[in-house]
Amino acid sequence: MLEDLEVSAPKDFDFIIGDWNVKHRRLKNLLNDCDEWVEFEGKSSTRKTMGGFGNLEDVYLQFPESSFRAVALRSYNAELNLWSIWWLDGRFPDVLDVPVVGRFTEGVGVFCADDVLNGVNIKVRFKWISLDPSKPRWEQAFSKDNGETWETNWTMEFSQSQ
Repeated sequence: MLEDLEVSAPKDFDFIIGDWNVKHRRLKNLLNDCDEWVEFEGKSSTRKTMGGFGNLEDVYLQFPESSFRAVALRSYNAELNLWSIWWLDGRFPDVLDVPVVGRFTEGVGVFCADDVLNGVNIKVRFKWISLDPSKPRWEQAFSKDNGETWETNWTMEFSQSQ
């Protein structure tokens, strides 16, 4: 019976299962017309959960000023054909971010949520690009004008860990 669930599980995030080196690029200031980027390294390890209807990503980020861990929790709603992604930052271990929700279309997953940043209502967009599964890419963007314009403020490029 458990095997039947795994066979019907979505394959959308299969490309990120495993251990990865990550090159991060993040805007120094958010939603302030900043064009100064900070680059740093990290690690990522993702495992399937719930028979493939979810996965858990353990993240190690090496910011220039400090290092910390975080977790991305992803779960799939088969009835709605939607993924939800939650972020738990090790620096704030009692705060689970608002989930971004979305789906994959032709190797690109787009996930959105409404949130608040520094007292300002924003839209958050995560984009997973798995067109080349050996080099997946993740992008985060914010919009303060209800999605009319977006500021990409964080990118992650993954390469297989040896």
